[in-house]
Amino acid sequence: MKIVIVGGVAGGMSAATRLRRLMEDAEIIVFDKGPYVSFANCGLPFHVSGEIAERSSLLVQTPERLKGRFELDVRPETEVLSIDVEKKEVTAISQGKQYTESYDKLILSPGAKPFVPPMEGLDNADNVYTLRNIPDLDKIMDKLEGVSTGQATVIGAGFIGLEMAESLAKKGLKVTLIEKAPHVLPPLDEEMAAFVESELVKNGITVITGQSAQSFEKNGETIILEDGTSLQSDLTILSVGVQPENDLAKSAGVELGLRGGILVDEQYQTNIEDIYAVGDAIVVKNQITNQDALISLASPANRQGRQLADIIAGHGSSNKGSIGTAIVRAFDLAAASTGLSERMARQYFADVAVVHTTGNDHAGYYPGATSITLKLVFNSKTGAIYGAQAVGQKGVDKRIDILATAIKAGLTVFDLPELEFTYAPPFGSAKDPVNMIGYAASNLAQGLSDSVQWYELQEQLEKGKILLDVRTPAELLTGRFPDALSIPLDSLRERLDELDPAKEYIVSCHSGLRSYIAERILKQKGFKVANLDGAYSLYNNVRPKEILHD
Repeated sequence: MKIVIVGGVAGGMSAATRLRRLMEDAEIIVFDKGPYVSFANCGLPFHVSGEIAERSSLLVQTPERLKGRFELDVRPETEVLSIDVEKKEVTAISQGKQYTESYDKLILSPGAKPFVPPMEGLDNADNVYTLRNIPDLDKIMDKLEGVSTGQATVIGAGFIGLEMAESLAKKGLKVTLIEKAPHVLPPLDEEMAAFVESELVKNGITVITGQSAQSFEKNGETIILEDGTSLQSDLTILSVGVQPENDLAKSAGVELGLRGGILVDEQYQTNIEDIYAVGDAIVVKNQITNQDALISLASPANRQGRQLADIIAGHGSSNKGSIGTAIVRAFDLAAASTGLSERMARQYFADVAVVHTTGNDHAGYYPGATSITLKLVFNSKTGAIYGAQAVGQKGVDKRIDILATAIKAGLTVFDLPELEFTYAPPFGSAKDPVNMIGYAASNLAQGLSDSVQWYELQEQLEKGKILLDVRTPAELLTGRFPDALSIPLDSLRERLDELDPAKEYIVSCHSGLRSYIAERILKQKGFKVANLDGAYSLYNNVRPKEILHD
């Protein structure tokens, strides 16, 4: 069997190497129009900062090594121009020479390309770059030699945009980050992204949200925003998203779907017999909503390549879809998410509930413990988990990985307290943050607790409900809610006569734990009470201007 693969890196090379392990006698040819068929594109921003010192570290495999170990015919700097589906052959060009190559099976793994919105003056801007591959990286590194202390602008505050903003700041540049959405890191919900924005600002990044770049002037040295503001920029990185690289597929008559993504079935087969596709260019099913999605991440692409190899080799596999699990570092903070955000969940499902908890990455009495803020999105009746988000300095990856596994396994919030983790003081807590958020979500689902979200607080207070803060007087000195009634939790039972049973209360503490205890005390005494989810710490982070400081 002769198998031709168009595009290397994650999906294509995973398919090629797995095919060889399963089909020793197959002829396998890999075309890639770039000079590097196997490189670590997720590591590119970290070479900009110097954290990955050697450029060569980003080159995972060479054609020579792939030939020696896997007997793969790898052809870099070779572009496939067209596909003749009747003759089952492709036309390729390398060093100016065109030729055809036949195939029995054709795998398309073209990946995604940076989305570049139409902007006036962009064609004349000689200091504007995108970052998707090694040649892009080389151009940026060459430019940095001349502007190592200048002004840099990153347009787009998604995962790559944040990594580039940090990397350029670490190179000594003054960085401005521009994001069209209302907040940075749009895949996260607003209150979780607020932690990230605070970390960026703390480290000298100028953050502009709710704005987009409209045009460039003076060969890119001046950026005009949609409100007319002008910014000076020595180096600009465009990071506003990616789109499927679909030109070859489209010209061959391959059916396209969501935002131009290649449509495939559960066996990665396109609408044309013996043509398959994997990676960032394909439309997948979101496993939670069962809706079409484009999920451009390395892990799914690698998995898809391997699964397709199994299918072609007759070992049976299928494309089950993805849920989208990702993490990013912003200086000393990590932010991660899996599944649906609250915003997305409410679009697709009824009975959506949300809970926030704050816990330590390991036992609080052991030195070096840092806090993790977790958010869980779930069904208030069935306990089905729709998504999760986390921010913190350490241990964020572990908790989101656990919750991503729980979603994939079909576990509910009632199962989370049952999960067993390794525990010793340097590594975790006897009740892990994942256990704790499971308890909190179960309390909501069982009706033991009622919550008010941070964005609902002002409306509820305007309806006449009273905010009861159960923190200590010392804590109130660091910041307090305006017009809140203050009764420390440990005094609450003795001061119940200060509360009006005819009124409804919203209780808050620092993180939500003590206020839950207060809620249970008051409910059992006949009061109507709800807990401010996330409490003071969350509200202060997302709405700091509404907090009073004496």
